[in-house]
Amino acid sequence: MTGQDRALVTTGGGLRIVSEPLPGVRSVALGVWIGVGSRFETPAEAGISHFIEHLLFKGTDRYSAARIAEVFDGLGGEVNAATGRDHTVVYTRVLDEHLESALEVVADMLQRPAFHELDQEREVVLEEILMYEDDPQDLVHDLLVEAVFPDQPLGRPVIGTSEVIGSVAEDQIRAYHQEHYRAPNMVVAASGSITQDRLVELCERYLGDLAPVGRDHAVVPGAAGAPRLVVRTKPTEQYHLVLGASGLDRSDPRRHAMAVLDTILGGSMSSRLFQEIRDRRGLAYSVGSYSAGYADTGQVGVYLGTREDNLGEAAAIIQAELTRIGDEPVPADELTRAKEHLKGRLVLGLESPVTRMHRIGRAVLSDTELLDVDELIERVEAVSADDIVALGREFWRPERMSVAAIGPDEDAVRSAAHRLTPALVEAT
Repeated sequence: MTGQDRALVTTGGGLRIVSEPLPGVRSVALGVWIGVGSRFETPAEAGISHFIEHLLFKGTDRYSAARIAEVFDGLGGEVNAATGRDHTVVYTRVLDEHLESALEVVADMLQRPAFHELDQEREVVLEEILMYEDDPQDLVHDLLVEAVFPDQPLGRPVIGTSEVIGSVAEDQIRAYHQEHYRAPNMVVAASGSITQDRLVELCERYLGDLAPVGRDHAVVPGAAGAPRLVVRTKPTEQYHLVLGASGLDRSDPRRHAMAVLDTILGGSMSSRLFQEIRDRRGLAYSVGSYSAGYADTGQVGVYLGTREDNLGEAAAIIQAELTRIGDEPVPADELTRAKEHLKGRLVLGLESPVTRMHRIGRAVLSDTELLDVDELIERVEAVSADDIVALGREFWRPERMSVAAIGPDEDAVRSAAHRLTPALVEAT
């Protein structure tokens, strides 16, 4: 598929509508992307973006929560939503013949939420926060983000705080919704059995009540702090440890090289961390690396979950591999294997209408370069061993990284962290 198959229009009210037809399928994946997430919140609003996402499903004056569920079940489709640091998305996938029915309901949810059962859903989200606090494998990543981006919106958890969710008033929620859920701050994206003309027609019919004006919302720029060690003691069976630092923003031309590096380091079954820690030594079930990009910055990280007996040895291997990725050029066969793995994931993913919808929706919302498949492959192929070394030296040096961990014994964590980055432990 080429870029000529993709179409983008902006309505008079400022709503952006983008589509990518996908021949040979009978379904349509459609998402409405809103440019609001936890980065846009003040401390007194922490978690409102995510709370509103929940409340959209509690119904409108026209559709009750039960009726929304019945409609999508009756269509044989699905509807869901997600909130991130820089966006919220409500998305559905249905047969092409049911797209209008699905969009009619989704549009009403987005434009006219009644905020029914507010206190009941407040309790649901408070339970979700408690569940999240009990899940160290997820919680430890937020501890790391807070360590890397301290005292700023980017470092706060998307889910919010019990204090805010437990007390935020309905009028504050309504004002926040009205301020952010407006046409110029939204993108409708669809892929599958759809034409752009049909999508525009439906959007004009069902999303016409979106406010066409509103002020722009600048986010506080992400600013990485000095490396920090954060330890939360908890009676867990495993120790959950992550280390990370700032990374590339989502438009940086080096992002394709970063994806190849991540694949080599810990993003695949043949990656260095997976092979050395899991396959060859059996020190952990879960280990890997990751990178994320935002408008103005990014983050890189390594995650490890293991028991105390293996924690120190696994940490030493991570330290060695992070150092090696920035010191030694990747052998040609390893570089080729990583590129082929990444290319395969990209191309196979783009055979899914849902993946395509998410790709184009987020790109248009964030004004990120949107490449065709051939262009993506060309960028991946152009990555060199020197590119990998340069990124390793700049972003993946363990002595420049923060460490966050959850486990029953702080001394065990500090001992393992000392094997990762001695200076960090000695300074705290």
